[in-house]
Amino acid sequence: MDDGIAIDFGENGLVPAVAQDAETGEVLMLAYVSPEALERTRETGRAHYYSRSRDELWEKGKTSGHVQAVRDIRVDCDADTLLYVVDQEGGACHTGHRSCFYRTVEGENVGERVFDPEAVYEE
Repeated sequence: MDDGIAIDFGENGLVPAVAQDAETGEVLMLAYVSPEALERTRETGRAHYYSRSRDELWEKGKTSGHVQAVRDIRVDCDADTLLYVVDQEGGACHTGHRSCFYRTVEGENVGERVFDPEAVYEE
């Protein structure tokens, strides 16, 4: 596999990655990616991220079934931010919304809730 552009993972070893719906262009979420997460995404074609709160690599949708099939990975001009262009299965947000950006700064809910998180994430 061609290594391509050298990504600047910075001092903390992570870069932000925006997930965007391939069909609609809707911004679905922002998460962080480590070198290993990027490698796993490229190998599998499914979005992988790095959880700062859990300090671990995670595959989007492994628990919920709401996977992101990655069509393309783009890098910004400074090589320190990624864009995952994805086919999103179900909702991208753990709150049950299609996108994590479902509220205005004034607090108005403008997003679509597509699943019940209590049913999906019950322990």
